[in-house]
Amino acid sequence: MKRTLVIIVFFIISLFAYFLQSNFFNWYNIAGIQPNLFIILILTIGLYLGEKYGFSLGIILGLLLDLFIGKRIGLNAIMLGIAGLIGGILDRSFSKESRITFMIMTIAVTVLCEVINFTLQIILLGAEPVFMQCMKIIMIESIYNAILIIILYPLIQKMGNKTEEIFREKKSLMKYY
Repeated sequence: MKRTLVIIVFFIISLFAYFLQSNFFNWYNIAGIQPNLFIILILTIGLYLGEKYGFSLGIILGLLLDLFIGKRIGLNAIMLGIAGLIGGILDRSFSKESRITFMIMTIAVTVLCEVINFTLQIILLGAEPVFMQCMKIIMIESIYNAILIIILYPLIQKMGNKTEEIFREKKSLMKYY
């Protein structure tokens, strides 16, 4: 019951992130480039809940985004699924307790996801490869996401620790004796 409630809360948070990204960050952008709040959200889910939940919720949220704002169904799903999977893998290798480590993970995942996104757009949609424009977008979006991590880290850590307690609680048979 608690797990279902946490997943519902994550979908409410993703609706709030969609509102922020489509409205608030349209006004507050850097050189016309917005942060990608969904990469931050799915990376957080992957880091605190593991690669299975990160990957599956990344795919689901990516498909929903593709239905609402995507040109082709599947691009955001692939990108966010990979972000959740990488978050789960990084959970085993790195500590989430450091703001700097979390910021570096966010930058790395943002760069990787955007490179994959631009590559898939070139391959699947026949987009014109403009290397300097892609690099500009990747750099600014990575820096913007890192700044948001610096600001939101206490909230992310508190929320992540609570959900990690719920999802990774040890089930003991002692209460049945």
